[in-house]
Amino acid sequence: MLEVKNLNAYYGRSHILQGVDLEIQEGEIVSLLGRNGVGRSTTCKAIMGLVTPQGSVKYRGEDIAGLPSHDIAHKGIGDVPEDRWIFPALTVLQNLQLGQKNAKQKGRWSFEDMYELFPILSERSNLRAGLLSGGEQQMLTMCRTLMGDPDLVMIDEPTEGLAPSNVALVKNLISEIAKRGISVLLVEQKLTIALKIANRLYVMGHGKIVFEGTPQEFQDNPTVRQEWLEV
Repeated sequence: MLEVKNLNAYYGRSHILQGVDLEIQEGEIVSLLGRNGVGRSTTCKAIMGLVTPQGSVKYRGEDIAGLPSHDIAHKGIGDVPEDRWIFPALTVLQNLQLGQKNAKQKGRWSFEDMYELFPILSERSNLRAGLLSGGEQQMLTMCRTLMGDPDLVMIDEPTEGLAPSNVALVKNLISEIAKRGISVLLVEQKLTIALKIANRLYVMGHGKIVFEGTPQEFQDNPTVRQEWLEV
């Protein structure tokens, strides 16, 4: 579904991504692990066209590298960034409505689905999104992206700063996403979540992929964890 080869990206003169290779199959959950600052978020931004990519990014066989972000979104890739892009002056409901790719076409997700998964959003449906807590804004960002009915969704640090009860809700949502046939690229710090729900893992270090394998293969290789993840 998604095939990335020799992906490079820069911030000014800083060479952030240095030849990243990864792929995601239909309906697969892939976790991208690594310490802060190694290029995980930049990988998502380069795929989404938010950072200028150099290299090959193929989605369903089509090279999308360098396309405008809105064109990439319309092709079926959703992005849930770490910094919770919401429209603070609009209500929760209005934010969800803006996420719809086509209001007349029924997708895999409905407003009822979002409210069932995250009841707090239903309770605050008419509240301005800027008044939500950080965790609630993260939930809203995820739900708004799903309302666009993507076939692949990239989720960057969805559990960062969330209470344990909300972490469990997010984990359940990601599992539900995969059940509906949607592929997931998950950037996550919490190993317990990544190991439980991912089909495969990539570990990044210094802008490169330093490990690829299944959760079991990762657990059988403590050197990777010690060298590239532990502080």
